[in-house]
Amino acid sequence: MKKILLINGPNLNRLGKREPHIYGSLTLADVEKDLTEFAQNKNVELDCFQSNYEGAIIDAIHNAEGEYDGIVMNPAAFTHYSYAIRDAIAGVTVPVVEIHISNIHTREEFRHTSVIAPVTIGQIVGVGVYGYKLALLAMIDHLGGKLDE
Repeated sequence: MKKILLINGPNLNRLGKREPHIYGSLTLADVEKDLTEFAQNKNVELDCFQSNYEGAIIDAIHNAEGEYDGIVMNPAAFTHYSYAIRDAIAGVTVPVVEIHISNIHTREEFRHTSVIAPVTIGQIVGVGVYGYKLALLAMIDHLGGKLDE
């Protein structure tokens, strides 16, 4: 069974309350529960982690080495300036798919650039929380798993 880590960055603990016109009304607990069930149906074990702290996210990435087959990550605001998280991803062999609920390319100019994207296997943006399922499917496919189970 493949094991995947979901990492959510700063302010995503406020989903459902924070700017629902952009991020929707589902809470992070709702998203994690739905994605965990979706993963189980794909014969994948999913662990969820969220932090507002850059160092904690870096530690989670480092600790994923040898423990997880892949990482699905919404780095949130760290996307645009955290070279430390970028370097943590580059420094492990665990593949990462980057996910964003909103379309970062159509929002404020500062959100258009991801320093994380160049060290990931792909980026999914702008399809709401459904993007988490797409990111998980992309990771399963990357790892050679079956998508039609």
